[in-house]
Amino acid sequence: MKAPAAEQLKLLDLQAADNQVAQLEHSLRTLPQEKRLAELQRDSAAARAEYASVSGELESAQNEITRVEADIHTVTAREKRDNERLQATSSSKDIQGLERELESLRVRRLTLEDTELAVMERVEEIEVRLGAITARRDDIATEERMLAGARDEQRQRILKQLEIARSERDAVAGGIVPELLALYQKLRERYGVGAALLQRRVSLGSNVELTGTDLAAIRAAAPDDVVLDPESTCILVRTDESGL
Repeated sequence: MKAPAAEQLKLLDLQAADNQVAQLEHSLRTLPQEKRLAELQRDSAAARAEYASVSGELESAQNEITRVEADIHTVTAREKRDNERLQATSSSKDIQGLERELESLRVRRLTLEDTELAVMERVEEIEVRLGAITARRDDIATEERMLAGARDEQRQRILKQLEIARSERDAVAGGIVPELLALYQKLRERYGVGAALLQRRVSLGSNVELTGTDLAAIRAAAPDDVVLDPESTCILVRTDESGL
């Protein structure tokens, strides 16, 4: 392919514009907040799961207190009834039976009260744990909101820059002859680089110094010949800096 040297020189501006677009697109895909937000999402899920588990413990303990209180109420009612019967009877046999039952009920009530106290202490301990989990969950949510806000602001800023960069890139591309532009785009899509400067016998597309044989072939080429880098297969743009 042939193209005027001035047209080939425009490819360096186009490659620079494409590099700028690629860098912005990469920045958009790799926003610095995303990694921490992913960690926070995992922490948040763990905190929610732990909160649900500890809430279940609290509910079970509270239900146990309700059952124990019901048992205490039942025992207390029986003690009251037996005391009333004890006051009303004069039978020594009934008195002995009632006194034995009252002692048994007293022991049962004291055991239940000890159990209630232990469960109440457990409830307090669970509530402390639940409070700590809630505080941690709230802290995570706060950091998530702040980071998401910062990420969204940065994303919008990059999107605006990207819109400008793409517009500028299209403007540069529009000034290049179609055949040369088509070759550049084909090479860039295939190899990642469409054009590069040959600077002091080094291709900036591959950062490799060309061999004597390759340089001789390029020296023999006409100024309007489109030559390719033997290493990176991009278009080599020749200038006074090429060292030919």
